[in-house]
Amino acid sequence: MTQDARGSWPIKLRDEELLLAPLKFAHRRSWNEVRNRNREWLNPWEATRPIIEGRPDANLVLPSYFQMVRHYAVEARALRSISLGIWRYSNSELKFIGQITLGGIVFGAMRGAHIGYWIDQKYANQGLTTRAVNLMVHYGFKELALHRIEINLRPENEASARVAQKAGFSYEGIRPRYLHINGEWRDHATYIRENPLIR
Repeated sequence: MTQDARGSWPIKLRDEELLLAPLKFAHRRSWNEVRNRNREWLNPWEATRPIIEGRPDANLVLPSYFQMVRHYAVEARALRSISLGIWRYSNSELKFIGQITLGGIVFGAMRGAHIGYWIDQKYANQGLTTRAVNLMVHYGFKELALHRIEINLRPENEASARVAQKAGFSYEGIRPRYLHINGEWRDHATYIRENPLIR
């Protein structure tokens, strides 16, 4: 897939145990069930919107599940952001366990993106998130010919740092007050991986 190959959506990435594929309207119940059950566990790491007086665009209500899925499809077709559900094969059935996004995709002189992810706590510390990251990196490097992919995470999120390290990302440094997370501007540690095939 090249930068201009808009017709290749939807994509599906898989290994022997995982499937990464676009969320559909029919997945609403599974997505809500996993998100609701993991709300407390995910809240410390969740992106939030800062309140900015006089800027109604910054204080919009979060989209519904259906609006979210439609937005993901638009962004993916435009190659700006690719968000996929993570499913695990278990006894020949697929179980929804999380989500991964290759976002902020930029071509031109930069050719870069960043990866964000979350996983059901029941499936944490099993290497599944690392495998999902590796699938997404392979896609970004091979199919999109990206030069650089980042993972930005809160320094205290040791589990996420282990995912980045196991996926071959190198620590680059701290970005002070980088993202609005759980109600505050938070410092983030940046991990990067570069495409050895892009010179």
